[in-house]
Amino acid sequence: MRRVSTIAVAGIATAALAFSVTACGSSSEEGSKDAGIGLAYDVGGRGDHSFNDSAAKGYDKALKDFDVKGKELTAKDGDTDADRYDKLASLAEAGYNPVVGVGYAWTPSLTKAAKKYKDTDFAIVDSVVDSKNVASLVSAEHEGSYLAGVAAGLKTKSNKVGFIGGTDSALIKKFAGGFQQGLKDTNPKASLDVQWVQVGSAKGFGMPDRGKDIAEGMLSNKVDVIFSAAGGSGAGAIEATAGKKGTWSIGVDGDQYYDKGLAQYKNTIMTSMVKTVDGSVYDFIKSVIKDKKPESGVQSYDLKRGGVSLSYSGGFINDIKPKIEAAKKKIVDGQIKVNDTYKD
Repeated sequence: MRRVSTIAVAGIATAALAFSVTACGSSSEEGSKDAGIGLAYDVGGRGDHSFNDSAAKGYDKALKDFDVKGKELTAKDGDTDADRYDKLASLAEAGYNPVVGVGYAWTPSLTKAAKKYKDTDFAIVDSVVDSKNVASLVSAEHEGSYLAGVAAGLKTKSNKVGFIGGTDSALIKKFAGGFQQGLKDTNPKASLDVQWVQVGSAKGFGMPDRGKDIAEGMLSNKVDVIFSAAGGSGAGAIEATAGKKGTWSIGVDGDQYYDKGLAQYKNTIMTSMVKTVDGSVYDFIKSVIKDKKPESGVQSYDLKRGGVSLSYSGGFINDIKPKIEAAKKKIVDGQIKVNDTYKD
């Protein structure tokens, strides 16, 4: 029988509840205008304790601040670009505006939808779509990940560090590349074990059991710090790390120290590479609903803008804060140019 972790069960239950509540309480009649905000999650949806949840945080704040309704949809494992397009089209047809696609996997379908529904304001997170009615919300993941590498290099005792990516996409290699550089610049003696949950497939972001298995393998090889950029799969890695004394995990996207679904593991979450997906999603929605001046084009959230950062929650890296802040200043000032891809 296939083993299912408690993280997986909790995530599925949370996502299912969130969808049912939103679908019943926030949708509007087909064809109505100004129905509210449409949000299309990537695989894993709300409740993934990571990337999707960060977007949901910005969405929830916008619903409250602007007193509007909304509808959430989630991509399923195995969805084709046509399936994803149908989801976006259903939101646009129902009058939801703006419509946000969370994750680079929405790129082909959102490109097509933006061309079809020219009066709808779209945004895509972590990708670029060249259209007048699309805002491309991108972050400097490599810069924030460099700081995570600095922390790992200073905290490792075994000089063995791990990185788990949801898949080997260009986006996730930005995380891996920055992390690799920060680690090596800080601790040349440290080795880095890089593994992908699912090569060539976004399914790797929704496999917490697989993430846990990979982390356990790393831990058995004396890796004592693991950074995961793997969505829900990363939650499995955090669970595994919490099970071995003297090891640390590094969270991603949101400050996972404060994630209620990971509360029992928070004392082993050394830090998180925080990416303000919530802020970028909120800013875009605000530009459409309140400001009436929809953002479009590339909206870049880098280290200088505060689009990425390293958290100090829990106080676990307070002792090395001066070195982390020094590295941050060098990046912002241009003294350090961070790699935006992983090199084997």
